[in-house]
Amino acid sequence: MYRTAIILAGLVLLASCTTMPPQITPAVLADLAPTGKLRVGINYGNPVFTAKGSGTGEGSGIAVDLARELGRQLSVAVDLVSYSSGGQLTAGLAAGGWDVAILAFEQERTNAIQFSAPFAETDATYLVHAASPLRTAADVDQKGVRIAVSSKGGNDLFLTRTLKNATLIHASSPEAAFRLFVAENLDAYANLKPGLLDNVDQLPGSRVVEGRYAVIGYAAGVPKGRDAGAKYLSEFIEHAKASGLIARLIEKSGIRGLAVAPKAPVY
Repeated sequence: MYRTAIILAGLVLLASCTTMPPQITPAVLADLAPTGKLRVGINYGNPVFTAKGSGTGEGSGIAVDLARELGRQLSVAVDLVSYSSGGQLTAGLAAGGWDVAILAFEQERTNAIQFSAPFAETDATYLVHAASPLRTAADVDQKGVRIAVSSKGGNDLFLTRTLKNATLIHASSPEAAFRLFVAENLDAYANLKPGLLDNVDQLPGSRVVEGRYAVIGYAAGVPKGRDAGAKYLSEFIEHAKASGLIARLIEKSGIRGLAVAPKAPVY
């Protein structure tokens, strides 16, 4: 009985540790808010995680709510830095435009960004027209197939590395890529599944193919070399998952096809 009680107490303690916010130090604040504000790069071209109010332009969505919670925990004001695509957000780092970003994890971006583990994940796949013979994600990589994609976004970077036969047709943002898919009668449009499900509602008769070409994780990151900030951010994301915050934000958003990412492995 005594040993069982000790084990149970240890499990309770371990569980409580996983839901405790990470410790804030001067080095953390210097990395994450060097200007005195938390400047968070937000990709407003990704409707799965962000949106702007039509009247006020006020940001909303999972990424925005998570940025504001990070600022609350750090006790600093939050400055949301707006970009229209993941590629533009990544490019904004070179201009010193942000200190924290919330964006899709992509291996190529790790050259400049230190990422947390993903906090949410979803399938990346294709939208096709009603009469398309393409039935699965694997069917799309054929000679002569033209795929609309947002330039330099996570889908573009992944498909540029992996496609062997199909051709990517680039647009400046996900919205522009969808319009190009429709206007030019392209064979497929590559994006995250939740966004494609919304596109089906906008284009009657279109459909999402079966399967996926990748699982895309959405994470937070800091400029490479800010180790204290990167460690804090990783712990913040794990706490947000363990405490149920990410699940609540996903439920609040009403986004279909999105799930809380698994707990980060411990090495």
